[in-house]
Amino acid sequence: MALDLTRHVRTEESARKFLERHCWPAGRPVCPRCGTGKAYVLAEGRVRCASCRYTFHALSGRFAGLAGLTPRQWLRLLVLFAADETAHAMAAALGMAYNTAYKAATVVRLSILAASLDGLEILKSPLGAELGSAARAMRPDGPEAPLAAIPVFGILERGDMVFIDYLPTLAPQDLLHFNRNFSLPLSRLGSIVYSDRYLRYDALVACGSELLNRRLVEVAGRAPEVDPRQAGFWPYARERLIRFHGVTARKFPLYLKELEFRYNHRDQDILPILLANIASLVPDLN
Repeated sequence: MALDLTRHVRTEESARKFLERHCWPAGRPVCPRCGTGKAYVLAEGRVRCASCRYTFHALSGRFAGLAGLTPRQWLRLLVLFAADETAHAMAAALGMAYNTAYKAATVVRLSILAASLDGLEILKSPLGAELGSAARAMRPDGPEAPLAAIPVFGILERGDMVFIDYLPTLAPQDLLHFNRNFSLPLSRLGSIVYSDRYLRYDALVACGSELLNRRLVEVAGRAPEVDPRQAGFWPYARERLIRFHGVTARKFPLYLKELEFRYNHRDQDILPILLANIASLVPDLN
């Protein structure tokens, strides 16, 4: 049965209590800084840790505390995100500015990345450093410094699951090298370039490489063997990536990990998982 948030979004108070229960499932405040469960209540819903003296509230240090949304706005936005709505549709439905909805959706994607099997590894890698802090990654798409190194990902399907691996030892020029010297077929979907099968991976994929966009060739006119009529992750992802035609190289890893998450939970109600993700603490990468 799908999670119904109708009664929890009627008022800010009901939404706050509901979201607070996800942040503090034990029913008492826990300090996000030192993890101590001993705190005393201050004014306006704030509490102070009796151990480290840190003053906080339920959303402090958590993904849900990053976008400036109220608890009620968060719950309503998560319902729309779970339904795979775009930021424009979210903004219209919630009566908020596009940039606000976009920032919140980016926070949700960051929480999905952090909760993935290799999320912490990616966030601690050079790519994670380039993605920046959660606050920096929330910036709307627009003029920004290009990534120093365009990341390459490997898509690996096993049974009903897909795993998308960040491959820090590969660069877009390697894909071009494999294409020209080892007949690895490549094709383009806007600024996204993907390959045919490579070693154990069903495909390699990169986004935003000027080198590939400028010099891409298809060996003997043969594109990667991806039939959009077939089942599997890449046809599933390709259809959805077309909707996000404006995705930048910097945001592409977040969208790719979101697609991994959605595909692996395609027969489940993802709303409870999204709630748990945004209620979790932002990982300390120091």
